[in-house]
Amino acid sequence: MHPDTPAESTPDPLHPYSRMSDTEATAEARRIIADAYQPVPQMPTAYRDPAPLPVYGPTPPVPQPDRRIVPAWAVGTAVAGIGVAATCVGLGCGIWLACKGFAAVTLTSVLFVTLPIAALVAVVTTIGSAVRAVKATRTETHHHYSGPVRLENNTITAPAYGLIARNRNELNR
Repeated sequence: MHPDTPAESTPDPLHPYSRMSDTEATAEARRIIADAYQPVPQMPTAYRDPAPLPVYGPTPPVPQPDRRIVPAWAVGTAVAGIGVAATCVGLGCGIWLACKGFAAVTLTSVLFVTLPIAALVAVVTTIGSAVRAVKATRTETHHHYSGPVRLENNTITAPAYGLIARNRNELNR
């Protein structure tokens, strides 16, 4: 503090709160620092059961539904779309090359000629995808297993170090 200022001064009219004394400020600073350096309480994020699992046992089968990220019909439609695009580009280039020999035909006119072909192929692909999707909605797959359940725990070590890595998969049993 400044030597001319008394230890306990009156509050400013701009600040409605009273000022702390040096001892109070030191105590508050120590409390804030102690709170900041308190260890964070650790909460478990995972639990591993140490009990050994039976290799064979009477455990009944559990349904394991197939949850794929991308449905099969979407993959099929995407592949068909790529095929349609490649076919149209090939057809267009073929027509353009054929027309180039006969007359001075522009690429724009060739594209306008191949546009109906691309539209027709896209419509046929869409109809085929819709028919396949309707057929696929009625399909149910049931898996029935009988006999004892066998549990295998495999550890696969796949080290890959360095800029150019080579995989050496090792199955430790």
